[in-house]
Amino acid sequence: MKEQQPTGQSPGGNFAPAASPLASTVLHTSNDGILAGETSIPTQGESMPAYHARPKHVEGSLPIVIVVQEIFGVHEHIRDVCRRLALEGYLAIAPELYFRQGDPNDYADIPTLFSELVSKVPDAQVLADLDHVANWAARNGGDAHRLMITGFCWGGRITWLYAAHNPQLKAAVAWYGKLVGEKTLNSSHHPVDVAINLNAPVLGLYGGQDTGIALDTVETMRQALRAANASAEIVVYPEAGHAFNADYRPSYHEESAKDGWQRMLRWFERYGAKK
Repeated sequence: MKEQQPTGQSPGGNFAPAASPLASTVLHTSNDGILAGETSIPTQGESMPAYHARPKHVEGSLPIVIVVQEIFGVHEHIRDVCRRLALEGYLAIAPELYFRQGDPNDYADIPTLFSELVSKVPDAQVLADLDHVANWAARNGGDAHRLMITGFCWGGRITWLYAAHNPQLKAAVAWYGKLVGEKTLNSSHHPVDVAINLNAPVLGLYGGQDTGIALDTVETMRQALRAANASAEIVVYPEAGHAFNADYRPSYHEESAKDGWQRMLRWFERYGAKK
């Protein structure tokens, strides 16, 4: 199995304004050996922008990984994650899941971005859009029988929900997604509520120093998974905080991020990537 191989440093790139200031640890993966770019996915009568990446010169259909954005949308970090997955042999697609409600690049700070945009995006809309992403991937070089998903922060929570939503899913990896929360019209269920409904094995990756996701909520989720006899595992990195894989942010924790990446690849290979 290949190691994660970012190919150098990127001083800037197209990052969301609310994610600034950028850390000096930004990683950049080149397009060498892959095909990557923007596309448009038909969904619920509209066209959803998305970024996709796949390896060059590979015959046959590819295992699919849907990459679900952080609250910042499909900015440079998420695109780079897609390129990294392409180098591992996957067709990776990151859809712009806020596209109906607005553009995260219009917001300069996280609280305003969340209150004015992210909180207005209904879970039901997102899950339906992700079904259309999976269908698009199956028609564009992907293998519908090897469908996987991963997501970060906001996308980590969505990853858990999608694992309970799509019976065709083979594996999921959720990075520091909230597990419990207040129920609203747009978010009527949280991961702890759907533990009993998981259709695919889920790996959860969390930081022991995450001030936004308390460890007691992680334990609550573990108990729910045990009670449901679910095929799932949660790993907590004691020294890592929230967004420890976000190499463009001060929260980046290199050791935990690298270990989490390798765990994710092994999880996909074990449950979803093989024919």
